[in-house]
Amino acid sequence: MKIKIPNIPQKNVFKTLQKPEPQTPQERETFLTKAFPASFQWATSSESFKVEGAWAADGKGETIWDRFGHENQAFNNHTVDTACDSYRKVDVDVYLLRGLGVNTYQFSISWARVFPSGYRASMSNEGVLYYNNLINALVESGIRPVATLYHWDLPQAMQDEGGWTKDFIVEAFKDYADFCFSQFGDRVKDWNTFSSPWVVSHAGYGTGEHAPGVKDYVTASYQVNLAVTHNILKSHAEAWHVYNDKYRGPQGGKVGIALNSDWAQPGDPMKPEDVAAAERYLEFMLGWFAHPIFIDGDYSQVLKTQIEKKKTDCTGSVPAVLPTFTAEEKARIKGTSDFFGLNHYTSRLVSSSVGGCVPGPQGVGDFRAYVDPSWPTTASDWIVSLPSGLRSLLAYIKNKYLTTHNVPIYITGNGMPTEYSGDPLNDTSRIDYLSGYINEALKAITDDGVDVQRFTVQSFMDGFEGKQGYSERFGLLHVNFEDSSRPRSPKQSAYFYAQIIEQNGFVSRKKVNEVFEGLKISQAPRLPPVMPDGTTKYINQAGLDYYNKVVDALIAANIQPQVCFSFSGKEIGEGKVLLTFLLTVFFWVRSLCTTGISHKLYRMLEVGKMRLSLKDSKTTQMSCLRILVQK
Repeated sequence: MKIKIPNIPQKNVFKTLQKPEPQTPQERETFLTKAFPASFQWATSSESFKVEGAWAADGKGETIWDRFGHENQAFNNHTVDTACDSYRKVDVDVYLLRGLGVNTYQFSISWARVFPSGYRASMSNEGVLYYNNLINALVESGIRPVATLYHWDLPQAMQDEGGWTKDFIVEAFKDYADFCFSQFGDRVKDWNTFSSPWVVSHAGYGTGEHAPGVKDYVTASYQVNLAVTHNILKSHAEAWHVYNDKYRGPQGGKVGIALNSDWAQPGDPMKPEDVAAAERYLEFMLGWFAHPIFIDGDYSQVLKTQIEKKKTDCTGSVPAVLPTFTAEEKARIKGTSDFFGLNHYTSRLVSSSVGGCVPGPQGVGDFRAYVDPSWPTTASDWIVSLPSGLRSLLAYIKNKYLTTHNVPIYITGNGMPTEYSGDPLNDTSRIDYLSGYINEALKAITDDGVDVQRFTVQSFMDGFEGKQGYSERFGLLHVNFEDSSRPRSPKQSAYFYAQIIEQNGFVSRKKVNEVFEGLKISQAPRLPPVMPDGTTKYINQAGLDYYNKVVDALIAANIQPQVCFSFSGKEIGEGKVLLTFLLTVFFWVRSLCTTGISHKLYRMLEVGKMRLSLKDSKTTQMSCLRILVQK
């Protein structure tokens, strides 16, 4: 018998790093020590293929990222087979989220875990149960669940049919979205249809650095890339209309899309050609999706004019032909977002150039993107730190896309990676990065009047980072991928972010020497067994005493105990052992509720979901028994 319970919070004061000094004299002069609006949403996030693992468990279908890893296309042949094992660690992960103090958690649903083949006929009850358990645990903990329908992990069976390049995908995604709204929408009130769709088309079907690994820029033209974008836009619109027509009334939620974009700063602001090139850069990244959704249902005139120019210049080998929407499709797409979701990580300097007839954004767009060597770097070659770029981008979005379709902006992703080397917990560079970007968001709200209502730190924990595998770490929590139990440990940035949340921004403390009393949360320890041989022949009193103290300390700290038990019996009379185990648990919990811990306790309020499975005739497993003891 194994009993696992998350490590209890310690009452000692944990001294976090104080607010980092801004990086430049100008930033130091303008750093705001103010609070965010009282209703501000503090979030962190994860993505299904990066953290869930259990890649083939309970009938889950293969995804394009499963195939990508198994074909050894990621760093050091890393795969998503186990990842962070979050599929089996819902209670631990939600416990850690509670310790972090976030009021919002953004996660993505794996299409292939719910519909293994991609179609409703293959629906998996176990996959639906997993997401129900996650959502319920979040709601019980007072954390707002935000669900993303698609974060890059297409069912491989659909990719084999052509995936996002084929028209069938629009109806298939609409049906998948309909199912998710019907199953989870009574508790999930915020939905992203897609996250960073530009990355799907650019890296998945252009450079080939992401699954499904189609290197279209090299082998063919820009055309497949444009077709992917076209179908994603139509799929998003259909999902929005499904919600609007069937679920908005009874559920009262919001559906939008999380678009990714760099900030483009003219290489020479005094040169009109560089200013125009920076605008083209933004149109080829952000505007490609934002203009149809937030303005008129169609691609922008800047995009159309540039691509038409290439058709004229490159008669022998046209690098791109922009697909067209029908009048009906334009009407279906326009206005299909209840918020503006923004994933932003970095900035670029952009100058005008002659792209010739080379496929790809820079070639077709006639611009050259580069970075200032003075900007702080990260473990990723594409992310450099320029916090002021976020504020500039937020003002750009407000003035360009939200003048008529006035919806709030949610920052749905912001963060940076560190290398997996040295001291992985001492991530001061991430603290510097987050401090700057969060403060620039605050300036956008207070000084520029931008309606930013959420900030999401990417990511909650380290995970699988595409082609880089586990060599780059975005997490607030460190995950030890060398340990089969995948323990999580908070980094310095986790305590820093917890302090920002607790203060609701950058508010100076009343006492000069006052420090933040955070919850020192860590992975579940190896705990003393209660029944070492799996029977009642020998009860380990030291083990019982330990758990009595744990529950007593939790109750004294006004924390609701939530205990997860795991059991496995082999060749020792499974039925008898299971019954003995359950009776022992029952009488232990009953004794806690009636003898000496607290007279304010109820008896036993709830025995959580218990699932029995027979792997073979000699093995019985109880995956999880949750017991909630409430005041």
